[in-house]
Amino acid sequence: MSQKASKSSYKKDVSLIRLNKYISNSGICSRREADMYISIGNVTVNGKVVTEMGYKVKIEDEVRFDGARINPEKKAYILLNKPKGFATTTSEGKGRTVMDLVSKATASKVRPIGRLGRNSLGLILFTNDEKIHRKFTNSKHGVIRLFHIKLVTPLKLDHLKTIEKGFKYQGKLITVEAISYVEGAKKNEIGLQIKNTGNTIIRTIFSFFKYEIETLDCVGIASLTKKDLPRGNWKHLSEKEISQLMML
Repeated sequence: MSQKASKSSYKKDVSLIRLNKYISNSGICSRREADMYISIGNVTVNGKVVTEMGYKVKIEDEVRFDGARINPEKKAYILLNKPKGFATTTSEGKGRTVMDLVSKATASKVRPIGRLGRNSLGLILFTNDEKIHRKFTNSKHGVIRLFHIKLVTPLKLDHLKTIEKGFKYQGKLITVEAISYVEGAKKNEIGLQIKNTGNTIIRTIFSFFKYEIETLDCVGIASLTKKDLPRGNWKHLSEKEISQLMML
């Protein structure tokens, strides 16, 4: 091969990474172990099984290990205290989004877990760790989120008890982990714990009982709180906070 061809090949491949290195960088296993998993068909690239040794991929390719998507970027965990007026989406063309607020937090491609409505407030966790995403969005073993809800009118005790026990809506059982009046406040301020990652279920609950929500604020996600995190600000999770999430 001529020297000119070699340079051309180098330029062509400079943006590629060996598949075994991609897997190793994701923290799954060593490169040697990755070669073994590749050879037995445990790895797919853009939906196709790859068993070729030395196969190269682009950083933006969809690589899956045992069916789960993996990412070779450095793991990032960012907690945002969302203000009103920002949509929880990664799509462009939606006006102001939460991605605008955390754009300078990390070079890694993080995405939010769950959603808060544009006019809802509070905590949103961002990460590129797929294990954490799966853990938080698991329908049976999800992670508890705590909301402080202020209603336009007081919540009647019998309605609170019905929500606490669970009720049928459009043929589906609607349940929460816990609900109570906020101690020391009026009866229109409610504390609500759910595992669902969206806030639509909360609006469905109170709409069913003909209540209008004045403010909806996520004040806790598992062990994470808004302490020392002003509205509109974000922070990187500490090693202790990350470890606590991993143990859930």
